[in-house]
Amino acid sequence: MQPVERSNPEGVDFGWVMQVTFVTTILVGAPIVAALSTTVTLPTWESRVSFAVRVGAIIWILVALGAYTYARRTDAGDGGSGKDDSEDEVSGETVGAAEAAEAAEMGEETETAETAEQPNDQATD
Repeated sequence: MQPVERSNPEGVDFGWVMQVTFVTTILVGAPIVAALSTTVTLPTWESRVSFAVRVGAIIWILVALGAYTYARRTDAGDGGSGKDDSEDEVSGETVGAAEAAEAAEMGEETETAETAEQPNDQATD
């Protein structure tokens, strides 16, 4: 079985935004289009399709903008981990990438998972 590929996007996870937009537009948009279609006269299939496309496009863009704004403000779509694989050298607790970057800026040393696994080059006799 092939392993699932993972990504660690910096900023907004656009894949998550597209998936949420698609599902939300169908679940919320279809009932709205159906309800709004009862308020206008749509005698032919052509007029019904045209109405659904026009109203659906408006709903889609509003949902997409809302999902993007939500993802941008809350780190949505990161897999729910909220943490990076970095370890704090002093306490041994897991810290996120933002905390590790902040610590690096302040001159503090942190040990990431990659550096923790590397053998120490100093020989002890």
